[in-house]
Amino acid sequence: MAAKATAIFFLLFFSLNLPCSSSDNWIRAGYWHSGTALPVSEINSALFTHLMCAFARINSSTYHIYIDSTYEQSFSNFTNTVKRKNPSVTTLLSIFGVKQDSEIFSSMINQSSSRQSFIESSIETARLYGFDGLNLAAVMPGNSTSMTNLGTLLEDWRTAVASESRNSGKSELLLVMTSSHFSATRLLSSLVESMKKSLDWVDVLAFDNYLPTRDNFTGPHSALYSSSSSSSWLNINNSVQEWLNRGFLATKLVLCIPYHGYAWKLVNTNDNAVGAPASGPVITRDGSIGYKLIKAYIRDYGYGAASVYNGTFGVNFFTSGQIWINFDSVEAIRAKVSFAEEKGLLGYSVFQLDNDDNWELSTAAKDHGGKDQKNERRLLIIILITVAMAILLIGTIVCYLKRKFILKSRMKNRTSATENLSCNGHNLLVLSFTTIREGTNNFASGNKIGEGGYGPVYKGRLPNDPLRRYLLEWRKRVHIIEGITQGLLYLQEYSNFTIIHRDLKASNVLLDSEMNPKISDFGMAKAFTKDECEANTGRIVGTYGYVPPEYVRKGIYSMKYDVYSFGVLLLQIISGKRTACYYGPNDSFNLLEFAYELWKDGEGLEFFDSSLDDSSSTWKLMRCMQVALLCVQENPADRPTMLEVYTLLKNETATITTPRKPAFSFTRDDEKSTLKVKICSINDASITQLVPR
Repeated sequence: MAAKATAIFFLLFFSLNLPCSSSDNWIRAGYWHSGTALPVSEINSALFTHLMCAFARINSSTYHIYIDSTYEQSFSNFTNTVKRKNPSVTTLLSIFGVKQDSEIFSSMINQSSSRQSFIESSIETARLYGFDGLNLAAVMPGNSTSMTNLGTLLEDWRTAVASESRNSGKSELLLVMTSSHFSATRLLSSLVESMKKSLDWVDVLAFDNYLPTRDNFTGPHSALYSSSSSSSWLNINNSVQEWLNRGFLATKLVLCIPYHGYAWKLVNTNDNAVGAPASGPVITRDGSIGYKLIKAYIRDYGYGAASVYNGTFGVNFFTSGQIWINFDSVEAIRAKVSFAEEKGLLGYSVFQLDNDDNWELSTAAKDHGGKDQKNERRLLIIILITVAMAILLIGTIVCYLKRKFILKSRMKNRTSATENLSCNGHNLLVLSFTTIREGTNNFASGNKIGEGGYGPVYKGRLPNDPLRRYLLEWRKRVHIIEGITQGLLYLQEYSNFTIIHRDLKASNVLLDSEMNPKISDFGMAKAFTKDECEANTGRIVGTYGYVPPEYVRKGIYSMKYDVYSFGVLLLQIISGKRTACYYGPNDSFNLLEFAYELWKDGEGLEFFDSSLDDSSSTWKLMRCMQVALLCVQENPADRPTMLEVYTLLKNETATITTPRKPAFSFTRDDEKSTLKVKICSINDASITQLVPR
């Protein structure tokens, strides 16, 4: 069976690499703006299928297309230059795009002769400079008359383009329109029909919905979805749905996503949520900042704070003092490209290329998006996958039945060895001598833990208890870790008060039937106002193993208290080990020391639960281990905040510091402990310091 499965997967791999005769119809477009500092020669055209050269202008008297003399050389060489790196790239000349041209455009579409001059000039200019199509950008029809005339323009334009192609023998020019900021619901039906008939696709503009120069509150300018608590936020999902509701095919829509964000100045630094009061733009005159500059600002002026990806809105948020920035990072770009695929759209376009940082956004979008190139190839892959999965399913069933038979046999043997001692002890389990001998490895000396008046005492392991660990495979544990992290983030960052739990431990994390974690037992919790950092107490409470050193020694507690407890809990989750036991040579290390020594020696795999496999997950065990060790540092200042913990766990590329020796260590980094402790308690005993009444 294994040989057959190997053959199937070999065929599958071979089919995935077959050459394909049909072209890829998934559009990956980008806008290059002539007024930016990015030279045409530095555009990585291999990342795109289409490139827009922006912007050509409209002459106010003749309505002919013209190009500013400052940039004419760049327009003239654009197509030849970008095709050097990608000969198959398609180039389009983008027209309009400047606010003061609105009146000129409105005047042009209202006159038949002016429309004809515009159409003829646009086709001639596109052919002159070697472009493969035309893009009409930033069009905003204001009334029904303008909408009707715009529809007429589009139909006449398509007719002229088709005629020119027949007469010249050249391929027909593409016609594309960028939707600007109007809603599809307010367009006349006649205009919608003209757009559907005349355009190759519509770029659905997915940004600039909220601006700090216009809105006195913070808002996600390019939200993918609205929040669950409010459906009033403008968002991409609703905008695309409006176009679909008007009868547009999804394959005639392209999602236009931004490479820039906006910075607001907060009125109140403690109120930094979406919708918080703001007093206008900051950092730049209108608050707009390219992705590359946003990264540099956070690095140089962020004071250690990091941006956080918000899955609800599908954007990144960064807050530092009075600065509130929203923008699209790599994760947000991937989410929007995935959205375009899920909706069945024709592809995506990005605005604008010079804002990218070393092409990381464009690379992420390209690697995340795309469609199958050939129906026959797709069918072959489906067939091969189906056959392979059938073989694997049969093998899995056989293994399951075999394992079930073995477990049933073991349970039968164990059941036969038990009996009810009395009516008061019916829950006690009696083990046979054979079972005890097997569990203690024939009473090996290494399993002897002491000796008393009744003889020696041994530790043992029953052959069937370890199987329970397989119920919590790595994917489920990641879900639990993320849930606990989100809970602590809410308590520390997003609630009206800063709440310190002070007793976070495994037994205080409840799991529902779907393994969703809930932090419980707030009997020891303390609440701070947002301007308080720490406090102290003379009454020490908590649980051994989870309490940080500054609390034990001085009674000081802060948000770093729960960070420490979270680090201990994270080490337990990835190892399956208890905090009350000792490990390593001669049982000389507590859990934290044991983890640190293995990590320091590059032997972290020995610490992890052997049942875990992180190969198919973006969350890696070794990274979780390093983050956990940072959380249990001796000095609270060396521990990350929960916001930083969340970023380090979610973002594989985020820089992570090297942890030092954890708290409550018996040894220094340059020595080994000779301490030998054999005690291992299974209880999470709470600390309670008694005080007189």
